[in-house]
Amino acid sequence: MNRYLLDNRRPEAGERFEALAALFDPWTFHHLDDLGLGEGWRCWEVGAGGVSVPRGLAERVGTSGRVLATDIDVSWTEPAAGGPLEVRRHDVLRDPPPAETFDLVHARLVLVHLEDRAAALRVMIDALRPGGWLVIEDADPALQPLACPDERGPDEELANRLRTQIRTLMAERGADLAYARTLPRLLREWELTDVSAEAYFPIASRACAILEAATVQHVSDQLLAAQLATPEEIETHLRNLTRGDLDLMLAPMITAWGRKPN
Repeated sequence: MNRYLLDNRRPEAGERFEALAALFDPWTFHHLDDLGLGEGWRCWEVGAGGVSVPRGLAERVGTSGRVLATDIDVSWTEPAAGGPLEVRRHDVLRDPPPAETFDLVHARLVLVHLEDRAAALRVMIDALRPGGWLVIEDADPALQPLACPDERGPDEELANRLRTQIRTLMAERGADLAYARTLPRLLREWELTDVSAEAYFPIASRACAILEAATVQHVSDQLLAAQLATPEEIETHLRNLTRGDLDLMLAPMITAWGRKPN
């Protein structure tokens, strides 16, 4: 069984990638740009998923740079390959690491789902050149578990209940829903320098509702099979989302970064 609940093979994955890009790409590239990302950099995007981050990296590094985008399923990123962007099928836990080093290694919403997060971190840190930057971004659902913090009625209560059930499925698949908060400490323990972190909480955005609807549709079969929701509850929640008046909130995205010593 695939341990990853939100795998790339479902048709809803495309909607999820678009919503994630709208919500988090400005946040991600704000941090990468602040670290100096630019012309000539060599970058490894781990668990790329959608195309937006690899494409943004390629635009910044230019023809003198290089971007390697890897994932266990590259169907969404492969069409963008070309120029400085190489797309490669790769499992960070099971395949040999790239035979090169990088100025930047970045992973967003990847480590929290892996069965051996420490091993994946080691692979990524080993792939950094001296002075290179590691940037890890993961959500921390345990810090903010609600879909609707302003629970003023049955629609919000249903949204919160379904969000809890989806996270139950994620935990059963091995996701660590409190992992992201440990990233600054872990990067220091791996002896990276200049370690820092920030968190971002999207709320009441149309993209939040789009992501929520795509996620619920993506996992509806699993929710029903585990008897964590009824068809009527799922249909009602999706209908509520189309109205646009649920003030949805996501788990905080924690971005942590550190530099490999020279």
